[in-house]
Formats: sequence, structure tokens, C-alpha cells
Amino acid sequence: MNSTVAVLATLDTRGREVQFVREVLRLAECGALVVDTGVLGEPLFEADVSREAVANASGQPLTELAAVRDRHGAIAAMGRGAAVVLRKLLNDGTIDGALGMGGAAGTAIAAAAMRALPVGFPKLIVSAVASGDTRPYVGTRDITMMYSVVDTAGVNKLSRCILTNAANAVAGMVKFRRHVVETDKPLVGVTTAGPTTACVERARKTLEAAGYELLVFRARGMGGNAMEDLVRDGLIVGVLDITTSELADEIAGGVFSAGTRRLLAPGEAGIPHVIVPGALDIARFGPIHTVPQKYRDRSIYVHTPNITLMRTSEHECEMLGRDLARKANKATGPVAVVLPLKGLSAMDKEGQPFYDPEADAALFRAIEETLTDRVRLEKLDLHINDPQFADFIAQLFIEMAKK
Repeated sequence: MNSTVAVLATLDTRGREVQFVREVLRLAECGALVVDTGVLGEPLFEADVSREAVANASGQPLTELAAVRDRHGAIAAMGRGAAVVLRKLLNDGTIDGALGMGGAAGTAIAAAAMRALPVGFPKLIVSAVASGDTRPYVGTRDITMMYSVVDTAGVNKLSRCILTNAANAVAGMVKFRRHVVETDKPLVGVTTAGPTTACVERARKTLEAAGYELLVFRARGMGGNAMEDLVRDGLIVGVLDITTSELADEIAGGVFSAGTRRLLAPGEAGIPHVIVPGALDIARFGPIHTVPQKYRDRSIYVHTPNITLMRTSEHECEMLGRDLARKANKATGPVAVVLPLKGLSAMDKEGQPFYDPEADAALFRAIEETLTDRVRLEKLDLHINDPQFADFIAQLFIEMAKK
């Protein structure tokens, strides 16, 4: 067996399931390295990495976790410890993939551990919680979540089928990962959304022709977070931030906020960062009935049955401009802000529902007043989706990157 999968579970409650999965992996010609993440009950069998070792890796001995009987604290500690264990196993070249299973607690622990592993490393969790909101578990990592349909506590006709699929899925990821074609092209992060697609696609062609490989992220909260995590991981050498609409969701209370630290990672890493206030005319909510009552007199557009768009106000645009500029000011590397004076998105142009020159002017004015002299500011009398605008920002990025 040339490949080994780390199997994470609480062996007091999921021991039989782990034994079953271990046998499926063996039949798939993969080894299994079992990591016990339980705390209270007796494990069904001895793990390759004991629960005592996992707890110690978190800095809190197992006896302490068991004595306190703080479920939340124990889950957090075992998640931290399992993350340390998996990173060490990966760095030592011991494991080639990771498989987790469990209920709410086991899933939380396995997910915390897998979020510490790099993007591209095979990782899968089979769990009953996978049918709900998986964002707290997946975060910005490529964790595959498989819905177990029935609880994973017990091996039966249905769970055998699902656990077999899960084990074989990880085995397939591990065994065929070697066929991925690597590239030595520098990676550039680009942010996109529907209303800025024309700009992104044109800029993409220019950058690819210049020898860059683009990682395009949807500006939907986790998209911006994922890009900035990869910047912190050192995988991305520069960012063309065409779509910064997650800032609008943060200020207006929309559903696709990326948090208050969005825009900071490229500057902290000192890499080239071209910032465009793309789609800052739009805050996004869920179905129309979820739009807060205080916004019901605003310009509203039902994009899909599940997504409702709202035009940002003049006051909100002023706040957004100052927020964007303050973050640009903190950059330690080359940074530029480019303003499309004739509109921020496909919906913000004459004849379109979010056309509001006064609100845009408030945004531009706040940016210009707040930026310091060390940040390059360019104002173009163009719409964001005009070809000339895309050409300009792409060439500006190339120029900054060369320097």
C-alpha cells in the first residue's frame, strides 16, 4: 500500500464504523491511520494516535478535559490538537488524505483539524450535519462534506453503502492526485461577480497572455476569505481586486460579508494589490421577504428567488469609500486604487436599476479624501465593464508586479 488515509473519529461512539472504513480502505489498497478524538467513553480499540496524544497536542491533558466536563471546551481543544497532529503527519509525509466521521461533535473536531491542511490535500467528512449550513465546518478549505442520511453511529445496510462510498471517494482522491499537472506560473487572485464579469474576463485574457495563472474567486463572503487565506499561505503573488462588494454586505448587513478584515491580507503580505470598488453599488440579501424592513423603500431588485439585491445609499457609499481607503493605506507593498467614474457594475449605468451618480460620487470623494499619498490613485472616465477599463487595470497590475 503506497498511500495512507488519516481516519478521525471518536472511538468510543464510532469504533465499529472506523473498523468498517479501515477495511474498505484496505480493499482500495490504501492504509488507514486512525486518530481517536474521543474524550469520555472507552475506545473500542487502540488507535494509531491516541486521544491522550491529541489532547496533549492541544496543550490540555485529557484528564483535565474529562474532569471539567465542558463539552464545548473539549470539542475546541480536541479540534486544535487534531489539527496539530494532522499537520505533523502531513509534514512527515505519513498521510496522503484525511477522512472524518461523526455527529455534531465529531464533525466539528474533524473539520477543525482539516481546515489546518492545505488546499488540494484530499479531505472528506461524512456526517449527518452535512445537509445543513456547512460554512462553519468547511471555512475556506476544500473539505468535501458527504451527507450520511442516517446517523453514522452503527453499521447497517444503508450506512455500509454510504461509508463505503466515502472511503472509496477518499481513496480515489489520494490515488489519482499524482496525475494533477503542476504549473510554475505565478498565481494571481482575482475577485468576480455577475455584474463585473465582463471586466474580469477581459482582464483575465491580458494577464494570462502575460504569463500569469489566475485564481478567480466569487465575491460571496467565503470567496474573499478563501482568496485572502491563500495570500497568507504564500500561494498568491498578487491580487486584482475587481469586485469588492463583500464590503457592502458587511456595512449594510447583507448575506455575503467577508468580515471586517477583507482587503487587508495582500497589504500585510506586501504583494501587488490593485483595488477596484467593483459592485459596491450592491448589497445582497436572501429571498425578498428577508430584506430588513428598514430597507423596504430602497431600490430593490429580485435577482433570483433566493437572492435579492439592494442599491447602496449615498451615506453607505461614503462609509464604504472610507473603509476601502483606510485598508489600502495599511498596505506594506505596492497598492493602487482605480475608480470607474461612469459606474461600478452592470446594474450601475444609465438606464439600469441601480444607476445613481450621486451615490457613486460620494464613494469616490470619500476614497480620494481618505487615501494617503503612498497609495496610487487612478480615476478613469469609464464604466467598470468598458474594455478600456479592464485593459488599464490589467496593465497596471503587470507594471506593479514587475517592479
